[in-house]
Amino acid sequence: MDAPEISIIPKPFHVQVGTGQLMFGSDVVVDLQEGRPELGPDGYRLTVTDEGVTFQISSPTGLFHAEQTLKQLLPPGALRSNGGDQSWPIPHVDIIDLPRFRWRGAMLDVARHFLPKRDVLRFLDLMAFHKLNVLHFHLTEDQGWRIEIKRYPKLTEVGGWRRETLGDGKPHGGFYTQDDIREIVDYAAERHITIVPEIDIPGHSTAAIAAYPELGNQDVPSARQPREVWTRFGIAKSVLNVEDATVEFYKNVMDEVCDLFPGEFVCLGGDECPKDEWRASARAQERKAELGLKTEEDLQAWFMHQVSEHVADKGRKLLGWDEILEGELFPGTVVSSWRGTDGAVEAARRGHDTLTSPTNWVYFDYRQSDAEGEPGAPFAAPTSLEQAYSFEPVPEGMPEELVGHVIGSEATLWSEYIPDARVHDYQAWPRLAAFSETVWSAPGREFAEFRTRLEKHLERLDALGVEYRPLDGPHPWQKQPAPDRKPDGDAAE
Repeated sequence: MDAPEISIIPKPFHVQVGTGQLMFGSDVVVDLQEGRPELGPDGYRLTVTDEGVTFQISSPTGLFHAEQTLKQLLPPGALRSNGGDQSWPIPHVDIIDLPRFRWRGAMLDVARHFLPKRDVLRFLDLMAFHKLNVLHFHLTEDQGWRIEIKRYPKLTEVGGWRRETLGDGKPHGGFYTQDDIREIVDYAAERHITIVPEIDIPGHSTAAIAAYPELGNQDVPSARQPREVWTRFGIAKSVLNVEDATVEFYKNVMDEVCDLFPGEFVCLGGDECPKDEWRASARAQERKAELGLKTEEDLQAWFMHQVSEHVADKGRKLLGWDEILEGELFPGTVVSSWRGTDGAVEAARRGHDTLTSPTNWVYFDYRQSDAEGEPGAPFAAPTSLEQAYSFEPVPEGMPEELVGHVIGSEATLWSEYIPDARVHDYQAWPRLAAFSETVWSAPGREFAEFRTRLEKHLERLDALGVEYRPLDGPHPWQKQPAPDRKPDGDAAE
């Protein structure tokens, strides 16, 4: 059996291929050499010769990444569940590799459509295989609250399900218990992935308001109607009120969230918060005056700062979407720029680190072509595989002195049009494989060369059971009729 061609994704920094091959099995000598600080915390050197396999690393994370590369040197059959009982050929090779960015993320929206725990764990496996290291876990929305908070059980009892979706008459719901969350966090950590939980405030909070109506504005028309988890998509007009009691409620929520997620960052959202209710609410206007604030944007910034300070006191840093730039930023907040990349430049100009996640490059809920039957969000131009691969995380024309504030990027999988794990596979892969190269590998990439490697890589995804989008378009059973409804409002999510 011949060794497979070198087709590693993401592409390593340096690869030198030898002329021979090694039959890799349980009897092969593996030499681990530690203490290589020049490789950084994520980097490694992997050498395969007749004598065996050598890993050179500076940290356990580097070793884990080297192991993922070694898996990709094996034939695809070795990745199957019955592939571990034999020896497999791997080429003689010397690989030196380290990432371009430290934040290589994927955002998983489990709030619009719930994704069961088993599928989250499988997604973490696939992230790790592609050396992605941050899962941004979007847990709350207008359409559902997905994390158990013991102090406030109605958040999941009431907020964890909706009676229908876009008029389909079918209840939809689900949530993760705190034991589920601990299991997911531990599973990610074993794969050197950090989870950043998102509790979205003060907008995208209809599910929480349905569970605890006192969180909503009380003197606006929506308060005279029964509160329920939103059954539509887009931007809901209902938002949290700005009372001290509501701030305290979310501080209590964040106490439990921070206990469950030990990572460095927590995301508080801050995106797409309509100000209509606050403008219409006499109490909100009175509150604004009490606080000495001039605008509703100032009111949002005040609300965010109250919760942010509490989270920061627990040793965490904050992440928010680029709308938070409309007010004063809490110290140390990282800004995720999704409405283009201007937000990244502005955040960096203010001295803040930033992620770039622009809609037209890395929103993988979008369709992948204009062809009839192509799944995905119908309200935006398609994001093809080539478009995703051509993404450059550093904004064009960004002043050189600000470039260091770009700490990485995230690809997003908003789930309005991703109802289950099979569609999730289709929307994510192979675009996430392309994205992984934009945040790991050196710039100056060529799509044609990547596509050649990807064709071999897809055989690995086949072996792993991934229902990805074929390069020439969907299988007949993957096609979907065009949705007959667009989201309410102008949401890009």
